[in-house]
Amino acid sequence: MSAATGTARRTWYVFRSNPLTILGLAIVTLVVFLSIFADFITPFPEHVGPIGDFGSMSAPPGGQYLFGTDTLGRDLLTRIAYAYRLALVMAVVVLIISVPVGVTVGLIAGYVGGWVDYALMRITDIFLSIPPLVLAMSIMGFLEPTLINGMLAVTVMWWPWYARLIYNVTRSEAREGYVLAAEIVGASTFHILFREILPNCWPSILTKMTIDIGFVILIASSLSFLGLGVQPPTPDLGSMVADGAKYMPDAWWLTVFPAIAILLVVLGFNLVGDGLREAFEADA
Repeated sequence: MSAATGTARRTWYVFRSNPLTILGLAIVTLVVFLSIFADFITPFPEHVGPIGDFGSMSAPPGGQYLFGTDTLGRDLLTRIAYAYRLALVMAVVVLIISVPVGVTVGLIAGYVGGWVDYALMRITDIFLSIPPLVLAMSIMGFLEPTLINGMLAVTVMWWPWYARLIYNVTRSEAREGYVLAAEIVGASTFHILFREILPNCWPSILTKMTIDIGFVILIASSLSFLGLGVQPPTPDLGSMVADGAKYMPDAWWLTVFPAIAILLVVLGFNLVGDGLREAFEADA
């Protein structure tokens, strides 16, 4: 058995030993399953679009409508499943863009040092000094409230967190013997950054990415709740909570079930992220 295989097995053993981590993994698996197969497993996939069933308006949970219907008679369970798909796509796209940017900035600033370190980290600190939701709201105030613009707004506010994280890790790793050895043999800066230091940053990156998926969804839902995100009739968890709040407490399910859906997805990814952190720390 190779060293890499042994390390992976130890990491998996620690990961699955925590019941809360397994609970989080089950929640994440359910959310991803609903998102991918929503077209086939939801009872009323046609209710995603601008359609109305006025004979079933505001039907309470039960019968053929497990989560009830909204004010246009659309099945709430179906719309939540499709809203999960939209939320996960947004989270993945935001992280695909922001993580490479933030990681590259952190690596360069942490290893090169000097005025490069000062300039990059001061720019990062400026972004970090603004509350994330406020920054996203400010950006969306100048843009049309669409899915693409929402992803852009969240991406702009997300990369600095990775820059700060990798900056701290890089400054610590830059003093390790393997980096000094690479410098002695004349390795290029690119090689040292991306072939020597970056692989040792992956545990921190993967842990934060897992946790951040939930938080990206939460921020995106907050923008939609305020009317700055995805617009109707596209199903979105935040806008569903906002629309349902108008009919509380009579039609309580219009708000409660989408809110629980947000809670579950954030909780699931946080539990998995915590499990990954414990597993990586135990194997360090």
